[in-house]
Amino acid sequence: MKTMSCLLVRCGLATAALLAGASALSAAPVVYRLTPPSTLFSFNDALPPIIARFLPGQFFDLQCTVSPDAGQTIAGVQFLVDNVAVTGSVASTPATVSTITNVVGSVAINIATPANTQVFTLRHYATNTAGVHTLKVVVTQSDAQTVNASGNFEIQAINTVGRRAKNIIILIGDGMGSSHRTAARIMGKGVQMGKAVDKLAMDKFPVTGMVETSSLNSIVTDSAPGASCYSTGNKGNNNQLNVFPDDTTTTFDNPRVETIGEYLARTGGKSLGIITTADVFDATPAAFGPHTSARANGTGICDQYLDEIVPFANLKVLMGGGRKWFLPSTTVGSARTSGSDSVLPAELATAWGRPVGALDVNRDLLGDFQTAGFTYAPDRTSLNGIANSTDKLLGLFTFSNMNVAKDKIDGRRNNSVSTLSNTVVGAYGFPDQPMLDEMADKALQVLSKNLNGFVLMIEGASIDKQAHNMDTERMIEDTIEFDNAVERCRQFQIANPDTLVIITADHECAGVAIIGASTVTNANLLTKTSSNIRAVVGTFDLAGFPQYPLSGDGYPTTTDPDFKMLIGYAANADRNEDWLTNPLPLRDSQQPTSGTPYGSIVSLLPNLPTNRDTTNGFVVTGQVNDTTAAHTAGDIPLSALGRGSVLFTGYMDNTDVFFKMMQATLGGSN
Repeated sequence: MKTMSCLLVRCGLATAALLAGASALSAAPVVYRLTPPSTLFSFNDALPPIIARFLPGQFFDLQCTVSPDAGQTIAGVQFLVDNVAVTGSVASTPATVSTITNVVGSVAINIATPANTQVFTLRHYATNTAGVHTLKVVVTQSDAQTVNASGNFEIQAINTVGRRAKNIIILIGDGMGSSHRTAARIMGKGVQMGKAVDKLAMDKFPVTGMVETSSLNSIVTDSAPGASCYSTGNKGNNNQLNVFPDDTTTTFDNPRVETIGEYLARTGGKSLGIITTADVFDATPAAFGPHTSARANGTGICDQYLDEIVPFANLKVLMGGGRKWFLPSTTVGSARTSGSDSVLPAELATAWGRPVGALDVNRDLLGDFQTAGFTYAPDRTSLNGIANSTDKLLGLFTFSNMNVAKDKIDGRRNNSVSTLSNTVVGAYGFPDQPMLDEMADKALQVLSKNLNGFVLMIEGASIDKQAHNMDTERMIEDTIEFDNAVERCRQFQIANPDTLVIITADHECAGVAIIGASTVTNANLLTKTSSNIRAVVGTFDLAGFPQYPLSGDGYPTTTDPDFKMLIGYAANADRNEDWLTNPLPLRDSQQPTSGTPYGSIVSLLPNLPTNRDTTNGFVVTGQVNDTTAAHTAGDIPLSALGRGSVLFTGYMDNTDVFFKMMQATLGGSN
């Protein structure tokens, strides 16, 4: 176990007394936090792993949280790197969190935030010197007493070997662990006599590694830091995007880290593309753009896409759901609110050269994107019809999350006027949604116009969302949809050898496991009741080789064939299970209802996994005290193809992926 350092730095007072609130003795101020985070500050351990790492010249903020003695104030704060004072303005703001978390040994202890605690920030720092650097803060109290605290960070060297990747494509199957991939292969390709009939596109990538996914504050990450690590190279707290944690409750003032899009646009003129099957404000797409400590603040996040990510990360393509954030609050379907909007502190805006922003719930963000030169595609038909000359593309295909692959495919297979209203996509009000591979095609068409290259993030979002819902067939078909997008990118790489393509996930979701297969025909399965449905589970030899007949569109003609594959969940909440495909998805709480077509279907949709399969299903008691399944801490597979892909072998931390991508595109020669 690592030993406790002066996380609470006071001269002459025992840590235990401090934690008990003793403050009678005259002493130096307390330094509670030093950012970037480090084990040197938290545990007095200067040895690896170094927590915070950056590229040469990558910008980030320095910050500390300090409490003075009673009756005193903080007279001055000086940041030093390698004992050299850092120039720049140091801003001060009150700490507004109710408690401050301190780590003693390996135990987190919360104490009430002392009066007059202040957060001091020096913005937009960078250095080009590779290696481990010591960060020191020297704090002077109004009575002239001083205290200092030290941490460290590393500047990762870029090797000048090999040839550079011009383009980077990172495909993130949200929540996709190894079993999600295996299930998609069984359903989409088939297995006979122990061998896969064919490979998934992601199976054809020649380089494979394993990725550890913990966040800064937990072994189990959520999608925000799980994806931000690929964008910034740094750990973050759960729910936070491209920032380090701080001790204020304001959600758009946290210490920032420059993202891959911002860095490569600034240093190399590359373009950025972000596409997802989720709402574009969602954690994974937002991890490649905006900066906030609250992933739920959709108004501010989407405003930042235009106000910051377009001009400073050269954002050229943004596609997914999420139209509700782009419509004035008075428009049906809008979700814009002041509470989810962003206004930057003046000192942050000045240091980073960003607009302050405004609380503008009636902003027509969709119109503003079009004024900025973006071609807007509201549906699949318009997306397919964009001009070849299009160099900026915005696609918003639903109010919030897009429908999942199964429901989109069912809509296409039943697209006559008489039946469309009876499909899920018809009832949602958006029957003409593109598939992820179709979105990928258009994104590559637009981004390829930049001769300097591009970064493109493609997310298969509902692999995760349907694993949370323990909706097996929807989860697997979304993995197949994701793999179809992988194939489009694989073909692009073959035609453009200077492209690096990465496939990974931000975390594993639900502890998915392939149990085996049903031992009865589907007709027989339909007759089972809750008293005997569990008896059909075939394990080991009884599992056999489930076969799913495929339609011409590449998806199964039915997800309920005879002797179908059966999936279990290790991080499950309570659910009812009858092993059959759920005819309707669970209710999506992110969809706006009032006045929208979605409102008419809400009453028909099950609200929870315990509200479906109530007739014949048996009750599965979960290990998770929640209404849906949870993320797990399991390692995830990574596959790589193209220029620089050899870097991605073996075991790696999720932050390593960022530095390997940047090595591929920055190192060596063209």
